[in-house]
Amino acid sequence: MKVMFVFGTRPEAIKLAPIILEAKKYFDTVVCVSEQHKEMLYQVINFFNIHIDYNLHIMKNAQSLFDITSNILLTIKEIYETQKPDIVIVQGDTTTAFAAALSAFYLKIKIAHVEAGLRSFDIYNPFPEEANRKFISAIATYHFAPTKLAYHNLINEGIKKNVYLTGNSVVDALHLILKKLKEANTTFDTFKEINFSKRIVLFTSHRRENFGKPMQSIFNAIKQIALEFKDIEIVYPVHLNPNVKSLAYSMLSGFENIKLIKPLTYPEFVYLLSKSYLVITDSGGVQEEAPTFGIPVLVIRETTERQEGIQANIAKLVSTNTKNIVNTCRQLLTDSNYYKSMSNQVNPYGDGKTSQRIINILREIK
Repeated sequence: MKVMFVFGTRPEAIKLAPIILEAKKYFDTVVCVSEQHKEMLYQVINFFNIHIDYNLHIMKNAQSLFDITSNILLTIKEIYETQKPDIVIVQGDTTTAFAAALSAFYLKIKIAHVEAGLRSFDIYNPFPEEANRKFISAIATYHFAPTKLAYHNLINEGIKKNVYLTGNSVVDALHLILKKLKEANTTFDTFKEINFSKRIVLFTSHRRENFGKPMQSIFNAIKQIALEFKDIEIVYPVHLNPNVKSLAYSMLSGFENIKLIKPLTYPEFVYLLSKSYLVITDSGGVQEEAPTFGIPVLVIRETTERQEGIQANIAKLVSTNTKNIVNTCRQLLTDSNYYKSMSNQVNPYGDGKTSQRIINILREIK
């Protein structure tokens, strides 16, 4: 059987890498990238030594959702027709995943959707991800749900055939990376200015729906936290998007305990995450990764499709409101019992065996 993986961003690469490595043991495996996020994508590809068979080269300055969707649809058709994959595998909710799945559907190629069933139930938040993942669910043949909640979301939508509960492959990726870092006793020059004797607050913010006033509100909260707690180190790997980068450096520069650093390779990020005391993020993936280390997460979004962390009490949805962010962060930094109530939890997203489960399912149906 021939399987073809299509992805274009770093989060997709992280979650698909363990599955690609497992697939290569059993299938004729083809890998195609769109370069939706060019620089950050190759950090993961190179680390896991993944060979790229096709590159759509869609990345360009100020690309829009229209550009990404139409360019993928127009360029990937010929590749599908040449390779004739039995199954196209996409992950998550990016525009690359949606467009690649749509093109496969047009050619009546079976689609396997990794991380299926996530829902915020707000079509515009996150945008366009909520719509993308619902579109993919409508046309996919195989649905690999990471959690029971995601599984039941699909069932409740009437999708009852070929729905599998597999766990989330990001935990597989974390285990692989931690093993490599430990074996090599790795340290990183990137963090030479970080004072790890302090409590580290890892901060990430980059989501499209937070651009503008919501991000200003978030950054104001970060400033207040830094001023109130001199004994912490806030580390912010600043996203490359100009909408994020320019505002971050204009609002957060000049604070002794706010470290604005370049985007991290994924191994660097995992290392920093493992050393952190608290995470403040609008990232979906980080909500899944931090629980592996028992680190409380403050989710700076209005909604989240990853309700499992909220229900397990390892994450709090604090919105983008400055006061909410500051007050919850203050409680975690000053109340040890409250901190322990969030940190002593089991990761609800996976056990590190998701890749094996997915490939075993595909082996049985070939």
